[in-house]
Amino acid sequence: MNPTRPPVLIAGAGPAGLVAALTLLQNGIPVRIIDKDPNPRIGQRGPGIWPRSLELFNFLNVPEVNDLGKPAPKIRSYKPGSLEPLTESSINPHLEPTPTIPFHVPKLMGQQLLDVILRRHLEKFSCTVEMGTELRSIEQSDEGITAVLAKNGTLETFDTKWVIGADGAKGVMRKQLGLTFFGETRDDVRMVMGDIRLHGVGLDRTYWHRFGNFKERGVSLRPTDEIGEDGWQFVIFDADTDLTKLAQNEELIMEIMTSVLPMEVTFNKIVWVSEFRANIRMVNKLSEGRGFVVGDAAHVHSPTGGQGLNSGVQDAFNLGWKLALVEKGLADKSLLETYNAERLPVVSEMLDRTTKILNQAVKSENMTAPRSPILFMLGINYRFSNIVLDEFAIPGKPINAYGVLDEEHLEAGDRAPDAPNMLQVGQGESDVKTLFSLYRPSYHTVLVFVPSLAGATTILGALEAYDKSVVRSAVVLPSSAADVTVASPADLVLVDQEGHAYSAYLVEAGQTRVFVIRPDGVVGAIVHGVEGVKKYFSGIFLGV
Repeated sequence: MNPTRPPVLIAGAGPAGLVAALTLLQNGIPVRIIDKDPNPRIGQRGPGIWPRSLELFNFLNVPEVNDLGKPAPKIRSYKPGSLEPLTESSINPHLEPTPTIPFHVPKLMGQQLLDVILRRHLEKFSCTVEMGTELRSIEQSDEGITAVLAKNGTLETFDTKWVIGADGAKGVMRKQLGLTFFGETRDDVRMVMGDIRLHGVGLDRTYWHRFGNFKERGVSLRPTDEIGEDGWQFVIFDADTDLTKLAQNEELIMEIMTSVLPMEVTFNKIVWVSEFRANIRMVNKLSEGRGFVVGDAAHVHSPTGGQGLNSGVQDAFNLGWKLALVEKGLADKSLLETYNAERLPVVSEMLDRTTKILNQAVKSENMTAPRSPILFMLGINYRFSNIVLDEFAIPGKPINAYGVLDEEHLEAGDRAPDAPNMLQVGQGESDVKTLFSLYRPSYHTVLVFVPSLAGATTILGALEAYDKSVVRSAVVLPSSAADVTVASPADLVLVDQEGHAYSAYLVEAGQTRVFVIRPDGVVGAIVHGVEGVKKYFSGIFLGV
């Protein structure tokens, strides 16, 4: 294969495809990313970004998502035909900020803006999305994949090593890999959604408004400045209207809105509109040979719960670091099997959970009912994975991949908690860090909790056997430690000034415990010392 050709082709440049590309690029793996649409997508689409995904964007060094995303406004419903409020509620459960959860407020950001942000980050690596370029077919061999692409009516044959299909529910990659897509299409949940610019007399932009009702005819309007200072994301429910025709008729959309909104409305522009019906489907597996699917290409579901985009970018992040290690020759190809093994149970439970929320919404006739904290996704775990190692956990517990966060327990396979105000010492400088600032998608971080620096010597010595570019070390000392200025071979020596790390990782001040944090911010191992570290890495790296 031509060495200048990128070893990874990504078909589809929505959030999942862009996160796959950025994760690989940050790992030093060149990618080619294509999208069949000639122009970037417009529209808010699924705008909800939950705390687990905000953490992911933090690890990818994309702070704009949290900084520019807006908290969900309160939802206000009204007495029929009037602007007199009936109820006020919050769609998101309240989560108290704690030192372990820096991003505790879910944010709303339209996919149009999210795509722009992620593309800008790709450009830092001289990578741009090739628009108007469609994946037609692939042919696999043991050595690689030959893909047939189409652009402006011209076919191109492209040889690569791996292909990631992020080309959506109607994409070709899933079919090319021969994967099934079982599930159901729900005709009881249909709606037209889109973005509109309008001005309504007395329509307060600090609220998300619900007029009418979900069963017969209703309109929801959520303010979004991303499309203009008069911009709204709208959803229309109408039992007596052909919604397919409605989505294609701007006049009818305005007519229905006028009939439901109890105020004088001036319409400026309909920016984007689409019919939506609840499809609930997932693949039987996420990969075949050298081809993979992520995001909507692998699973689609009800919009209730807003887990779709979030699950898609988390698929991509899980796959990205593993594919990078294999492509660098540092890990065996079998590591890629854990992408399917880890993500499929999560996706399956996620579909089950969002469908239950949907059924409840239909029953209560309230699509914006308050959500459960489980949707923050902080309890998603891979405790059942064969590449995580926990020398302290009690074996034989049932799989609960989509669990609720329980800060009283921490096992290998769980989300790694954050801890602020960590004082970096040694190397002639002092600095205050958070644990999250250490975690990045291109390397494992080994946290060595020890009472004193001397206790870390043998563990740090064992880490010398691993490639420094993919394994970093940090000694975490209690605030009572005395020998903090002694030179250490660790990449970082941190003093837990306020005890946040010891508390979050459930370590007593006098104990020695080692945590290996994976590149995706998951606890890969919790072990006593050297032997456990070696055992964990023997399941990841080749020849160690």
